[in-house]
Amino acid sequence: MTSLPLASLAILQFPGGQAMVAPLLMYGGIFAIFYFLLIRPQQQQRKKHELAILELKKGDRIVTAGGLIGEVQNIKSAGAASSPDDEITVKSGESRLIVERGRIAKIFSSTGTSTADKVA
Repeated sequence: MTSLPLASLAILQFPGGQAMVAPLLMYGGIFAIFYFLLIRPQQQQRKKHELAILELKKGDRIVTAGGLIGEVQNIKSAGAASSPDDEITVKSGESRLIVERGRIAKIFSSTGTSTADKVA
């Protein structure tokens, strides 16, 4: 009896296309883990932030993406509905600045609580 190489023995043990099932299940499991631990929570956080930005009102304290902290003085809509291009007038110290709505990183309501905390 002749001895067969180990690779040919592995082929003989898995008839048909069953050799591809185990790697596909493994890759599917890895994708599911990444989806539920990384992708889905980030999507939910982004939706909550967008909702909080759309509910912005005069008197709210905000932090911009650049780190500027101030109070909303005026909201000027670019169109009929709220959009990320709306202009927000912010009072910081003795200065008034105009910031795009989409550049707001964090929102605090007039009472001092974070809007993201209320949504969650």
